[in-house]
Amino acid sequence: MKTWFYLNKQNQRKEVREDELAPLANSGEIAPGTMTWTEGQDGWKPASETLTALFTDEGGAVPPPLPAGLVQGPNPGQKCHEVDYELFGDDMQIVEVELDPGETVIAEAGAMNYLEEDISFQAKMGDGSTANEGVMGKLLSVGKRALTGESIFMTHFTHQGGSGKRRVSFAAPFPGKIIPVDLNQIGGSIVCQKDSFLCAAFGTKVSIAFNKKLGTGFFGGEGFIMQKLEGDGMAFMHAGGTVIKRELKGETLRVDTGCLVALSPGIDYGIERAGNLKSMFFGGEGMFLATLRGTGTVWLQSLPFSRMADRIVKSAPSAGGSRQGEGSVLGALGGLLDGDN
Repeated sequence: MKTWFYLNKQNQRKEVREDELAPLANSGEIAPGTMTWTEGQDGWKPASETLTALFTDEGGAVPPPLPAGLVQGPNPGQKCHEVDYELFGDDMQIVEVELDPGETVIAEAGAMNYLEEDISFQAKMGDGSTANEGVMGKLLSVGKRALTGESIFMTHFTHQGGSGKRRVSFAAPFPGKIIPVDLNQIGGSIVCQKDSFLCAAFGTKVSIAFNKKLGTGFFGGEGFIMQKLEGDGMAFMHAGGTVIKRELKGETLRVDTGCLVALSPGIDYGIERAGNLKSMFFGGEGMFLATLRGTGTVWLQSLPFSRMADRIVKSAPSAGGSRQGEGSVLGALGGLLDGDN
C-alpha cells in the first residue's frame, strides 16, 4: 500500500495511505489543486496530475523539500493548527491529540499523561497566540492568568519529526468528562470556568473575561473572573460528573451557580435570588441561582469539584467528620482495630 503526502488547506503536510485518498477527495480535503507527493515522484505536483499515478511503496520514504516560498502552517486567515483527537474512558477521561509534523498543542501545566517519540515539550509564558508580543505584553498576559489561579506557564507540545503522526494525551485532574469544542463553529470564542481549560490547538488565545455585573461577581459562584478561549481550532475543557449540553433559542435557564461550565457567544450570564428567604436559607440550593438567557450553547456539570471536595472534607475523620456507609457492627469494630475511633 502506497504512502502519499499532501498539503491541506492550512499548508500543513499530511501523510495518508493510498486507500484513504478517495474519501479525502470526496470530502473536499484534497482538491485538484492540492499539492501531493509519493515515492518515485519528481517533486510536489497538483493532485489532478498524481492521484491516478501508480508507484511502488518501499516504505520509509521521505518527501523532498517543499516548493520554494511555501511555508508550512496555517494560512494567514487561519489562527490555529488543525489537530485530530480521540477520547478514551467514561468518567475519568483522557483526550489523545494527534499531531502531524510541525503541529503544536498547548496545555495547562501538569495535564500531560503520555506522549510518543518525536514530540518535544517546552514550558512557556503564555499561549503563543501572539508571535511578536513583547516582554511587557507577555508579563501582562501571565499576570491575567495568575488572577484565575492558574500557573503562569503553559506547556507547548510540538511534533518535530519529519513524517508520520504522533500522539500526546491529556487527562483531567478530577473525575468527570472532557468537552471537545470546535471554536470555529461557535463564533470563535467561549467563556468557561477559570479552572476548566485543559488543552487546545496552538494559536488559541487563552485569556480572562471580567464579569461586569456586580451582583453576578459577588454571588455567581465563579466571581468576576472567568476564562475566555478564542480561536478557530479545537479546544478541550473538563468538568465534573456528567456534562449536559443545552441549546438555548431565546430561552431562559436557571442553574446552580457551581454547575455552569461554559457558555458560547450570545448567552447573557446573570444572577437572581433563589426564591423567598425560607428557600434561600433552608432549601439547600444556595442563596442565588445563575440565570442564562439568549441564543447559543451552554455546558453544565452535575458534580462541581467544590461540592465533591466539601463532601470529602466533611466525611474525613481527621477534619472532625465521621465515616459514612459503614452501618454494620463490623464497620465500627474494624475502626477500633485500625485505631480510627
